[in-house]
Formats: sequence, structure tokens, C-alpha cells
Amino acid sequence: MTVSSDISDHVQVFYSGPENAYAESMSTLAAYPAEGEQIGSACEIDFTAGSSATFIRVDFGAARGSWEIRDLSVSYGDVVDTIDLRDAASDSVKTDISECVYRDGVLHVETKDGDPHIIIPVELVQTRAAAESDAARSNWIVRILALALLDGACVFAFIFRRKLFTLPVEIFENRKLIFKLASNDFRTKYAGSYLGIFWAFVQPVVTVLVYWFVFSVGFRSGRVAEVPFVVYLVSGIVPWFYIQDLMNSGTNALIEYSYLVKKVVFKISVLPMVKAISALFVHAFFIVLTVVICALYRIWPSVYTFQVVYYFFCMFVFGLGITYGTCAIVIFFRDLSQIINIILQIGVWTIPIMWNLDMVPTRYQFIFKINPMFYVINGYRQSFYGHTWFWQDLKLTIYFWAVTMVLFVIGSVIFKRLKIHFADVL
Repeated sequence: MTVSSDISDHVQVFYSGPENAYAESMSTLAAYPAEGEQIGSACEIDFTAGSSATFIRVDFGAARGSWEIRDLSVSYGDVVDTIDLRDAASDSVKTDISECVYRDGVLHVETKDGDPHIIIPVELVQTRAAAESDAARSNWIVRILALALLDGACVFAFIFRRKLFTLPVEIFENRKLIFKLASNDFRTKYAGSYLGIFWAFVQPVVTVLVYWFVFSVGFRSGRVAEVPFVVYLVSGIVPWFYIQDLMNSGTNALIEYSYLVKKVVFKISVLPMVKAISALFVHAFFIVLTVVICALYRIWPSVYTFQVVYYFFCMFVFGLGITYGTCAIVIFFRDLSQIINIILQIGVWTIPIMWNLDMVPTRYQFIFKINPMFYVINGYRQSFYGHTWFWQDLKLTIYFWAVTMVLFVIGSVIFKRLKIHFADVL
């Protein structure tokens, strides 16, 4: 798109689908005139538009002025859809615009003070067809890679079957002991305090209230992803509370239960699992609390809500795999506990828990999806209000389980290799 004007301001171009909704993540902002250019000169503005776009909105800054638009088109590779500016003059929706006329191949726009913009209906027939063709080709490639990855995972599991299944078998054989120790661990954690286990729920609740006050009241955050901010916040931070608790307590499990580690006949491999089950008691309470908060905003439980069980299992296996490695290493390198605390403090801000991923340009969003916890947190939200099944995002599901299985095997191997030295060091 080529624009010129008699004022210096910004031009912002949005695109939208049939719902006619516009978000910052679906826009391109450009200064006019461009660097090195003068007012009145013609400047080209490149903007991004989705192939499914049916409307393009052009915002002309916030001041009164005269603007001219030429050569408005959308391209995908070598395919170009040219938008007829005559239709833009007659069919567009205009706000704070005093005049919008087409003359000699140029769209002339006179803007008022306020929020001047025009919304132009578009038909991206050729670019949409090209994009859909490429998407279909990419889907086949993804399916082939997914099958190759699945076959590789099966081969990997077969080769390392003893190392992979040793811990699960030990855990299953000692399941009664694990639940007994987990229940005792939860009760004794706050033994001696007046309020007892009540403190297990106070800190997470206070944390949620602080974040809600800062972002919703202080920064006046409105609805996020079409739901109230408090619903968005709680549904995302609840799984983070669990993984944070598991990482902290699970890493120090062997040190805390050193008197059991030194016993010859005791299966020390169950101790990280004890911490994982112990953290589940508080997590179950916050899942119920999330359902209640959603209900207060008329977001009712549905069949999708049962997916929470699946996503919890995902988080459980992911966290347990890491914890088996860290609880073994921390015995020999005690600073690891502090390092994990720092990683968790940073990690809560690298995942869209308090903020929306749509704030990030689409081409950079994959960076945040690399973290496996993104899959879990997004899954919790889809369970409570998103109404999307986990298999509908097959690529992310396969990626999560591939990373989780690798981490679980690595953690198991580290634990098994170092286990014979635990009693001596402790």
C-alpha cells in the first residue's frame, strides 16, 4: 500500500475475519513519513494480513489531515489480489472521516480529530487459494514427520524399555506406601502452626489476588481471550502453582527424607512421587476453585472440562521426569535448589499466564510454545472455557510428549546412576 499525507502521524493496518474483530496482534503500525522522507511524499507500507481476512481496516493516526492511498493489494508469494479502491470509497465503513472519494486511481481521505479509520471489505480469492494449497502440503509433511517421530519414539522406548519402565513398575508396586507417605507429608508440612494445612492454600490465593489487583485494577486489564481477566489468570496460574510446588519440594525430597534413604530395604525411588502426590491435594482444591470462579462469570462446566484430568497427567509426568533428575543431582550440588527457584521466578513470566500470547507477533509465538508448560497451561484454559479437544492441536501434543518422554528417560537414568552414592553423601 502506498500512502501520502499533509501531516506527520502513524498509519495502522488491521485485518479481520467475518467476525469483524480487530486485535493489536493482527495489525501493522508504521510511521508517516518514513525515515528520510518528507511530508507529502509517497511512502510504501507493507502490512501483514491473514489469508482468511475479509476486512482490512486502515487507521489514520488521531489528527485532522488529508491522506491519499494508492496500490492497495495483498500478496502471497507470487500471487497477488489487488483491492479496487473504487469499492473502498463506496463500500467501506467510515469513522471520523469527513470525505472519502476515488479520483484518477487514488483514494482521497479527509480525516477528523479522534479515531479516523475506514474498514474495507476484501475478497482474497487467489491468495487464499494459494495459502490453502501450501497449508494442505504442509499438513501432509507434518503428518509424515509425526508418524516418523512416533515410530522413533516406539523404537526408543523398546531399546530403553528397562530404563524407561523400571521406575513406573517400582512406583506401581509401592503405590499404597506412596499414598500413605504423601498423606502424612501433607499433614506434617504445617504441623505445629496454629492454622495447620490452611497455610497450604493461603499463599497461592494471596498470589492470585496480588496479580489480579495489579493487572486488573492497577493496569485496568479488561477481557482477555474473550473472558474476564480473573478467569484467564486463575485458569493459567493454577497448573503453574502445581509444577512450582513439585519442582521445589520434589528436588529436595531425598534430602528431606534422608533417614529413609539410608535404609537398605527402602525403595527411595518412591520419594519424588510422594512429593508429587502431596502437591496434588492443594492442586485439586484450586481446580474446584477455578470451576467456581468460571461459574460466577456464567462460564459453566462442560464435557471439555474433563480434559483437566488429561492435562494434569501431562504435567504430572513432565514434572516427575525432571524431578527425578534434579533430586539426584542436588545431593551433590546443593546450589541447584536456588538455581531452580530463579528459573521458576523467570519462567512464570515467559509463559502467557498474566499476559496474552496474541500480544506477540504471530511469527514469534513459536518461541513461547517451545516451553512444554505452555501446552499444559493452554490446555487447562481450553478445558475450562476454550472448548477445544487436545487432539485438535496434534503438532503441539506430539511435541510435548516427545520432550516429556526424553526428559523422563534422562531423569530416570541420572537417578539410577547416582542412587548407589546417595546414602554415603547424605
